Amino acid sequence: MNILNSTTSDLKTRQRVLEAAVEVFTEHGFRKATVRDICKRANANVAAVNYHFRDKVGLYTAVLQYAHLCACEKYPPQLGLGSDATLAQRLQAFVRSLLLRIFDEGRHAWHGKLMSREMFEPTSALDALVENNIRPLAQQLESIVSGLLGTRTNSELVRLCTMSIVSQCVFYHHARPVINRLYPNQKYNTRDVEQLADHITRFSLGALKEFRKQVETTKK
Repeated sequence: MNILNSTTSDLKTRQRVLEAAVEVFTEHGFRKATVRDICKRANANVAAVNYHFRDKVGLYTAVLQYAHLCACEKYPPQLGLGSDATLAQRLQAFVRSLLLRIFDEGRHAWHGKLMSREMFEPTSALDALVENNIRPLAQQLESIVSGLLGTRTNSELVRLCTMSIVSQCVFYHHARPVINRLYPNQKYNTRDVEQLADHITRFSLGALKEFRKQVETTKK
């Protein structure tokens, strides 16, 4: 019984430290955040970080993956589509889910803020996040893009088109201060995100259709 209680207590402590770390890292970034501040907010002993995460880097690595998983659980890339969904529907779901994760204002807004920090000040933790979490999503989008471009398309064109679609989504977040000044009426609530998702999808489908025509013409 004591062992069971100890294990349960350890798991609860780990979760408290993880949740507190997400908040502190989001507010201050990796370099300025301190283990002492995190443990104080989690009401845990500083030794808990070493016990559960090895060190500050290990904790931050866990935080990035945890925030990403929480965001993907709330807004999965398929958004509930069935196996019979068309490639166009899958593309729209992927774009829409990405935008929702980026602009989420709720508890899972951690993800967008942490990723913004990583883009400007990347850490070694980004390597694990890319391999374990982001690469599988990129491969999903590549599969959709490849299907829309056709079997004759080379992998380089698939890669470039995939990055162009993602770029349209992240642009609205990274350039937000400029966009707000150019277009003050641009908002990022659910309605506006739906409009952006629809536009980016239609814009991308049009481009992919044109690329497909060019490829098929060249291969004849």
